[in-house]
Amino acid sequence: MKDLENKVALVSGSSQGIGKETAKLFAERGASVVLLARNKEKLEGVLDELADSLPSQRHCIIVADFSEPKNVNSSVREFLDKDTRTIHILVNNTGGPAGGLIKDASPGAFIDTFQQHLICNHILVQALIPSMINAKFGRIINVISTSVKQPLNGLGVSNTIRGAVANWSKTLANELGEYNITVNNVLPGATNTSRLSDIASSKAKKLDKSVDDIYESMALQVPMKRIAEPEEVAKAIAFLASNEADYINGINLPVDGGRTKSL
Repeated sequence: MKDLENKVALVSGSSQGIGKETAKLFAERGASVVLLARNKEKLEGVLDELADSLPSQRHCIIVADFSEPKNVNSSVREFLDKDTRTIHILVNNTGGPAGGLIKDASPGAFIDTFQQHLICNHILVQALIPSMINAKFGRIINVISTSVKQPLNGLGVSNTIRGAVANWSKTLANELGEYNITVNNVLPGATNTSRLSDIASSKAKKLDKSVDDIYESMALQVPMKRIAEPEEVAKAIAFLASNEADYINGINLPVDGGRTKSL
């Protein structure tokens, strides 16, 4: 299936995890992919893994650090000055903040996380929407968290900022819909990434349990009794990027095996 042929997609956080699997799936489906993350060596490794079976496909990388919004802005603007292709699909995805109770969080932790997630997402959107409007086509997909629907224990800063990103996204969907640009959110649950590994290790230490025990307890909270793989989340992202989702706009799509209790 080459349903993304002649499309260009920018995928942030694409050096590993969900971002990497999304980039690989986009390439398999015919898109040209622009990889964005802070680790150049890892990005180049992912670049080598991307399918390029179509003459139209041309993949590349942008090195930028989401902890420095000015760096993201300058790096992306510099790229767009040199590469004049329209970027049709934007996947906003970056690693979550450290866990902890909200009562213990410093004000600086909220500010840093707000910049890393919402501000950097906004920078990318502002850089790309003019060409999307001109092309009369755009897909903006934000990878957030199921905490948007149901706050997660021990993730106070993350819960707060994820909610802000979801509201920013819904507002953007309302503004851009008339230009045939859709804005949707994918909400992963427990997914087998380095982020989950860090959370599991932290919990294991606090509870004096093994990491395997923590993973097992996480899986038991899911009706499907297992943790998701990154490629399963990538499939949902690819669907929202496709023409099959052309009238889906402004939604929060949980990809969590049914763990979230709310409707």
